[in-house]
Amino acid sequence: MKAIVFDTFGGTEVLHEAELEIPQPGPGQVRVRIRAVGVNPVDGKIRSGAMEDIFPTALPAVPGGEIAGVVDAVGEGVERLAVGEEVLGWSDTGSYAQYALAAETILAPKPAGLDWTHAAALPVAGDGADRALDLLAVQAGETLLIHGASGALGTIAVQLAVARGARVIGTAGPGNQEYVTSLGATALVYGDDLVARVRALTPHGIDAVLDAAGKGALEDSITLRGGTDRIVTTADFRARELGIVFSAGPQRRSAARLAELALQAADGTLVTTVGATHPLADAAKAQEASDAGHSCGKLVLTVD
Repeated sequence: MKAIVFDTFGGTEVLHEAELEIPQPGPGQVRVRIRAVGVNPVDGKIRSGAMEDIFPTALPAVPGGEIAGVVDAVGEGVERLAVGEEVLGWSDTGSYAQYALAAETILAPKPAGLDWTHAAALPVAGDGADRALDLLAVQAGETLLIHGASGALGTIAVQLAVARGARVIGTAGPGNQEYVTSLGATALVYGDDLVARVRALTPHGIDAVLDAAGKGALEDSITLRGGTDRIVTTADFRARELGIVFSAGPQRRSAARLAELALQAADGTLVTTVGATHPLADAAKAQEASDAGHSCGKLVLTVD
C-alpha cells in the first residue's frame, strides 16, 4: 500500500511516500480502506519531535490517527462491524496511508448524508472540544472565550458551548470574523489590546477560556481570568510553566458520542468546515499549512 512516512524528526521535508505491506487486523480490530484523513496540528508536532515527551514515536512512522473509510477486513472477535460498512473514527496505526487498523470500539458508522472529507474532520475536533468544555465545566449563562475559534476544534467547540447555553467570544484572523459569527459567537480579531477589547464586551468578566490556537494567548487569558483557574489549552506547550491545564488526548474516544456528532453533522445541526483538501501524496503541503495555523476549518487528505 502507499503511505506517507518519516524516518527522522524534522520539518515537512522529512515526509515522503513509501510502499508498505497492507496491515492485517488482530483481535478486536478491523482494517479500513481509507477514503479521507484528518490533518491535525499534533501531526506536525509529532513529526518535528516536539511531542516526544508526551507521545514517544518509534521511527520510521506513518503520521496521523483520524480516518474515514470502508471496513475491508475484520479480526477475531469483531461483532459490531462488517466488511463494507462505512465508518469514521481513530486508527491504531498511522492514517496517512491507503489502509489502517482500528479497534471496532473507536469507530462510528458514517451517516449517508455525511461526505468523506467532513467525516474525517470530526473525530479529533469533536473529542477535543467535548473534553475541553468538560474540563472547564462550562455551564449555561456563562461567558467562554475561545482562542482559535475558526480552526477545526474551535469550530466545534463554539457550537457545543452555545448548545450548552454559554455566551462565546471567539478570536480569529480578520478574514474569519464573519465565519466565527455564523457559528454563534461574538467574533474578535486576535492580537494587540485583546484584554481591553474583551473587557469592553464583558464588563463582568469571563468565566472560562479555551485556547485552541497556541499563539501566545495564555498571558492575556490569565489577566482576563485574574489567575489560572478555568483556563485550558489544547495547543500551547508553555501550559505547564504557566500553571495552565494542557488538554492532550484523545482520552475518551467514545464511538457512541462520535456517532451522535456525525448524525448532527449529516443533518446540518453541527457545522463541520473543511478548509482545504490535498491528495495523500501532498501530505507535506497539508502539514505546512497546518503548521502555519490561521486555517478556517479542517485540513483533509483524500485517498484514492
